[in-house]
Amino acid sequence: MNIILKNNYLYISDFKLKCAIGKGGTNSNKIEGDETTPRGRFYLDKLFYRKDRVKKIEFCNNSKIIRSNYGWCDDIKSNYYNKLVKINNETRFRYEKLFRNDSKYNYLIPIKYNYLKPKKNKGSAIFIHLTKDYKPTKGCIALSEKDFLIFCKLVNKRTKIIIN
Repeated sequence: MNIILKNNYLYISDFKLKCAIGKGGTNSNKIEGDETTPRGRFYLDKLFYRKDRVKKIEFCNNSKIIRSNYGWCDDIKSNYYNKLVKINNETRFRYEKLFRNDSKYNYLIPIKYNYLKPKKNKGSAIFIHLTKDYKPTKGCIALSEKDFLIFCKLVNKRTKIIIN
């Protein structure tokens, strides 16, 4: 089963889920910081969640608790580019903090874009995460919590997201 992103909706099975995408729309030539959502076909990674705020849910690709020291490297000069990292006061590269004060990352699923052997400056930290207002993202796909929970029940390990 595939998920299709088209005109700010995710189509999966018989469901049409409203979503927000990057402020600059979609782009087949994504670069770091351009605020676009990458076009293509991608697998999904595991589910990350805030144990202190939400309950663990069943997901086909396992799950991981978001710890207070987790970040996602978006520094094109770092060897950790587009990877989950542990951060502390000594961290000397840029990163997206996963343990946030707002609720956007209470649940998140990384999209396997520029993932296994990341190319520097091609984009990082492309997630499916939560939204309350559907404002444009910096390149991620954002769903309401209700739709995110539906989404998680519909996908399996072979599911690909097709971003047009």
